[in-house]
Amino acid sequence: MNKLSLSTSPKTGLAGLKENWRSDLQSGFLVFLIALPLCLGVSVASGFPPSAGIITAIIGGMLVSRISGSYLTINGPAAGLIVVVLGAVQALGEGDALAGYRYTLAAIVVASVLQILMGRFKMGQLSSFFPTSVVHGMLAAIGIIIIATQTHVMLGVTPQPGSLFSIIAQIPHSLLSMNAKIGLISFLGLLILIIWPLIGSKIPAAVIVVLAGILFAWHFDLAKDAVIGGPKIMVPLPDNFLADFYFPDFSKLFTVAFWEAVIAISLVGSIESMLSATAVDKLDPYKRTSDLDRDLTAIGIGNMVAGLIGGLPMISDIIRSSANVRNGAKTAWANFFHGLVLLLFVVLFTGVIQSIPLASLAALLVYTGYRLASPAIFASVLAIGKDQLFIFVVTIIGVLATDLLIGVALGIIVKFAIDLVRGVWLGNLFKIYFTIQQQDNDTLVVKLLGSALFSNFLPLKKALARLEPGKTIIFDFTEGYLIDHTVMGFIHDFRQNYEAQGGRCQKVGKALETFSDHALAARLMTADDRG
Repeated sequence: MNKLSLSTSPKTGLAGLKENWRSDLQSGFLVFLIALPLCLGVSVASGFPPSAGIITAIIGGMLVSRISGSYLTINGPAAGLIVVVLGAVQALGEGDALAGYRYTLAAIVVASVLQILMGRFKMGQLSSFFPTSVVHGMLAAIGIIIIATQTHVMLGVTPQPGSLFSIIAQIPHSLLSMNAKIGLISFLGLLILIIWPLIGSKIPAAVIVVLAGILFAWHFDLAKDAVIGGPKIMVPLPDNFLADFYFPDFSKLFTVAFWEAVIAISLVGSIESMLSATAVDKLDPYKRTSDLDRDLTAIGIGNMVAGLIGGLPMISDIIRSSANVRNGAKTAWANFFHGLVLLLFVVLFTGVIQSIPLASLAALLVYTGYRLASPAIFASVLAIGKDQLFIFVVTIIGVLATDLLIGVALGIIVKFAIDLVRGVWLGNLFKIYFTIQQQDNDTLVVKLLGSALFSNFLPLKKALARLEPGKTIIFDFTEGYLIDHTVMGFIHDFRQNYEAQGGRCQKVGKALETFSDHALAARLMTADDRG
């Protein structure tokens, strides 16, 4: 993208609304069609009332869009937080679902305070502290957990309580015991999700899945099949939307389980939001750059409001945001319109939502989980290096066997161990050494000394962000030691963004060893660590 496109970026605020309301309204409506079933599905799967996700999406659209630091991201509940929220409900409630829900609302409020503080103290960049392979492993583990738990919902069977591995082991039994009508709706939904994108229709596949589910549920008269005490079949939304507004209970504020939930919600929500905002910036045709600190503060404010009235925690969601870009959105008003249309729909057409079978929503979530943990994800990680695959798999196993925080910690520990085995100086793990010198009026040389790792490259990232655009930047790696995959990926993204603004970037230094043929694989530049 050249400078001309940057100079013609759409206006923001009320001027942007006046200039782009047609395109933003159209995109907001199309995003609403995707958001509605996902909000319902994520809510139910998280152990929250169905309206909780809608509450969050409305707040994310109508409030957060007005104060955020991004342009085209869509804020709302997402599948990545299902595992964290459901775990909090179960741990805090100790068998009482409603009590667990209210305790978790309190955890969301406290987590939102942490997010606001992180944003105010310019800590939005700390999401970069996590190795890429660990983040991907965390998301893949979440995908596996979603598939394992929602498969039973797709089959219309309630598994026996137990560990995650027990839930997985019961899938064959659920297949043999499945409700044929519910199974038909579920597998039809999966088939639509697989085939519909090949048709190239502008109507979102999720809408077709829901409409097909409503039609078959009406044909089978599933509403009459519901058994008291048995598995829920239809979306249990009350006739009065306001009836599902609940308030948080802070009585477990001083327990370990409460703070585990707080940390998990703030950690996963912040990481996913920052990663999504960065990814959407790459899709933005005007190549605008989000203010991650302001964005994190806005999400924290949105989460505080959502937690106080019964909503799920929100993130900047990549699925809906990428659809927003494809639909031709120009400004954050598209996010506002998506929230406004959701509000109007849930108030005016409650009966339509009540006629949606949970099987259709489960199919959407299983498909989403598969996208997080597909074989293609494993293959792409392996292509970067066997070391990355090892860290990725350790993180997945850690999350599945223990919990999310411990799994992520295990992945980071393994990454540190690999770096130390490769000869990284202990003092270089958290401190980076580099210089930036001006070679001539238009050329800057960024010289790396020692190792550049996920755990130490934030000062480099901040220094590069302050460089004047339109220059030639030379990355000199000749005196570097180990450059890991996370830093290689960052330099690749920086180069793309900098050159989009009219600058040039080049690298100097031939690697002594690379750990795969991938362009962004970790590499050793010299025979010993000079850190």
